[in-house]
Order: sequence, then C-alpha cells, then structure tokens
Amino acid sequence: MTLRDSSTLTIGDLIPEIPIIQGGMGVGISLSGLASAVSKAGGIGVIATAGIGVIEPDYEDNFKEANKRALKKEIRKAKSKTDGILGINLMVALTDFKDLLSIAVEEEIDIVFLSAGLPSNVPKTLSLNEDRSISTKFVPVVSSARVAKIIIRYWSRYNYLPDAIVVEGPRAGGHLGFKVDQIDDPNYSLEKIVPEVISVVESVKKDKGREIPIIAAGGIFDGADIFKFQNLGASGFKMATRFVGTYECDADRKFKEQYLSCEEGDLMKINSPVGLPGRAIKNKFLQDVERGVRKPFECPWKCLQTCNYKEVPYCIAKALFNARKGDLENGFAFAGSNAYRVNEIVSVKELIGSLEAEYERAMLVGTQ
Repeated sequence: MTLRDSSTLTIGDLIPEIPIIQGGMGVGISLSGLASAVSKAGGIGVIATAGIGVIEPDYEDNFKEANKRALKKEIRKAKSKTDGILGINLMVALTDFKDLLSIAVEEEIDIVFLSAGLPSNVPKTLSLNEDRSISTKFVPVVSSARVAKIIIRYWSRYNYLPDAIVVEGPRAGGHLGFKVDQIDDPNYSLEKIVPEVISVVESVKKDKGREIPIIAAGGIFDGADIFKFQNLGASGFKMATRFVGTYECDADRKFKEQYLSCEEGDLMKINSPVGLPGRAIKNKFLQDVERGVRKPFECPWKCLQTCNYKEVPYCIAKALFNARKGDLENGFAFAGSNAYRVNEIVSVKELIGSLEAEYERAMLVGTQ
C-alpha cells in the first residue's frame, strides 16, 4: 500500500492527496513559493505569517499595515499557482494576531494553524459556530494533552471544536512549547504525547460524535517516521526542516547551506528573546549572544506580546530576516533536530517522491 492509498487525513471537507503538511517557517522562509509547490504536489502548503511584512518596503515604518498587505499578496500569489490546499501558520503571540486572522478568513485560506499561544478566544473573535458559515478550518498546535483539553473546553462553549489538532513535540525547530529541562526528557517525547492527545479526542468523539484528526509534528523527517506515527494513531504529518532543502523554499541559498553543512553537534538550544526556548544552528551570532554580547537595536514594532524589547539582547525578527536573506553574520537559522540530515537541495516534487518511497520501505519491513 502506498502513502496516498493509506491516507486517512480529512480536515472538514478538505482531503489532501497525501497526508503531509509543510510546517510554516518565519521569518519569510515559507511564503507562497514553497507553500504553493507543496500544495501542487498533493500536500498542504503553509505560509508563515510571523514577520511576513518584511518583504514590503515600508515594514520599518508601518509594520502592521505591511504585514496585512504582505499576507494578502502571498495568499493570492499562492492561490494563483495551485488549486490544492493552502494554509497559514499564525502565532497567537503576535500583537497583530486578530488583524492577520481576519485577513486569512477574508481571503478564504483553507486552514489556519494556530501556534505559539492559547487560541482560546478564536471562536468568539470570529463568531464561529457549528453551522460552518466560514469555510476556513482552524487547527491549534499543542504540546500536551492538557493544552488540547483546555482548547477543546473553551471552544466547546461556542459550540465549536477544532477541525484538527497538531501535536508538536520537542524535536521541532524554532520556538518550542516546552521548558528547557523537558526538551530531552522522554516523558515529553512525541511518541508519548501523541497517544495522550488521541485519548483526549477519543473522549470528544464519544461525547459529541465528532472526529478530530491528529497531526504529528516535531521531528518527522522521513517516510519511516510517517509510518511509525501512523501506527500510533496520527493521520497527518507536519514537517518543516526537510522542506528547507528544496529549490522552492523561499529563503536565500546561503540559509539553506547552513542546513547542508551543519552536523548534529551544531544544533543548539537557545533562550529566545520572546521567552521561549528554541533550537537553532550554532553560528558566531548565537555564540556572541551566549557570551553576553548585546546586539543593540531600536524596536518600532513590538511585534510579539511576550518580547520585552528594552531588555532582550537582540531583535529576533531582524535576526531571522537577516538569515532569510543569507546574512548569517547578523542572524541565525532555526532548525529541527534532524537538520544535519538534510544533505542536498531537491525539488518539492522529488522530496514528496522520496517520502513516499521511504514510507513504502518502512511499511514493507514493518509488516514482515
């Protein structure tokens, strides 16, 4: 059986050809180029909204308007290239969260993945209810069964349930929804938390008669990982790191080369200025920060609610955007724990083909 044949991922009325969701990567790493390519290949392509306005000329002076304008442009550009399924990744911690959420709905994006915060008020903000008058689907990203329960409880007050839930483990890249001492603790591994969240949604199915598909994320790298988590009950598989190694990834070639050249020992945990731990590829910029070197900046934006810009050692939005442009002297690359395994640049179509072949090999071994 192939990956396509075995797919059970259904998000409302959306049924992708393959159960692969490309993770949203900001700032500017996954825009319309990567998202449309993944969508066209049969998966779900995702545009990252964090700092999306940096591609606009007036971002420094008017970041909120630049963000709104850029999001509209990128959604429309992606839609012009594919008839497949498209989503955005929207951080709840963004100060312009509500503005970007409204634009995503107005532009009729297929799915909004809600990350980096508790999206408890989304149904109220959008006046959502079970009549599904809004075509966009809403999928929270959680790091534990406890958080999944909280979101379901809040949303149920408005007679609404998540259209799916992403369970993201501590091997993900970027900001992590775990404390530093939990990242390497097996009690918080993806293998542990996926079944726990599945237990939560099973009780919802029993009480309310609704299926909530589970999407595994954070350390999903190859077809063998997909096969493993499929057997644990996940029906979708979100990956970001491996998609950096594609021609269509919207980052500069120098950014991608950080992945190609890094070794396992080059991956480090960092304390992000926004108050969350993260995982990134070690470079001089991060080593300077570790030694206490401050990177002076002025903040005209206050783009994240959790960032105390007067005290942090550097502006993470600028650092990530510099990296996206290939300026790694003044920035750094977020990366998942498998980044060192990316060893070539291929097309999205080739990558999807590799994942399918890897899945079939894993299934063959697993069923012998």
